[in-house]
Amino acid sequence: MTTENRRAVRQVFIHQANGVDMWPAADHVAVEAPLEIRLSYRVDDSRVEKTICVTMRTPGQDVELVLGYLYAEGVIRTLSDVAQLPKDEVRCGEDAEVLTIELGIGVSGDLRRLDRNVFTSSSCGVCGIPSLDALAQAACPDLPAPRAMLDRGIVPLLPSTLYDRQVAFQQTGGLHAAALFDTSGRLLRVREDVGRHNAMDKLIGSCLLDGVSLHERIVLVSGRASYELVQKVLVAGVPILAAVGAPSSLAVSLAQAHGLTLIGFVRGEQFNIYHGEERFLRENIEVM
Repeated sequence: MTTENRRAVRQVFIHQANGVDMWPAADHVAVEAPLEIRLSYRVDDSRVEKTICVTMRTPGQDVELVLGYLYAEGVIRTLSDVAQLPKDEVRCGEDAEVLTIELGIGVSGDLRRLDRNVFTSSSCGVCGIPSLDALAQAACPDLPAPRAMLDRGIVPLLPSTLYDRQVAFQQTGGLHAAALFDTSGRLLRVREDVGRHNAMDKLIGSCLLDGVSLHERIVLVSGRASYELVQKVLVAGVPILAAVGAPSSLAVSLAQAHGLTLIGFVRGEQFNIYHGEERFLRENIEVM
């Protein structure tokens, strides 16, 4: 087991039971723990440090998580907006582990969007947004005009490819995953977390750290496609988002508004295309 997996998984002792008997056993559960995210930035001639949120996440790859979160929120646009990268380890605070990101001078991100000081659960990436107006103002750029790039036969193969790499999920059954594929169906990287939006932030943050382009790529999520996941891939410039589960109505509307190819219910040989079918290659039709 890797160091990351050891942090993500914990062994517990349980009792298994049926209608007749009960017996002791060992099991593995996904770790869920709080992370306090702080920003350090310059105001006039002094540097200010403030807490922007506390999020429930699976420990490990915390720097990727925070960078992906700040990128999706529009606080940073490139890695150069960060003055100094911390190591992927956190220090202990009174009630949570703490990770501080030091922003560079003149960062153009709107820090007011993060002025919430809220607790964010592992299930919701937009909890704590103070108003519906703030939700509507989330920066979602329009994607370039769609062009055919993906064979329909590749999509049904993606979930099984992802599952083979979900090491922590196979142990616990309790983690979401976000995976990056190229348009040939080759798996490029996977991130897991108890929160679906955290898994996406970790995936985007890892690409930001490594200078990996997200253009002309596919992102597959292991659960449903919600508003915040669509918003995150749009900001990252991903043209295709596929989900094993269902999309929400707001996710579909956001995909339609900004030109995202949104795919849901990728199970077996079938899937639903909710928007952006233009990105699929058309089979040649022989004219008799």
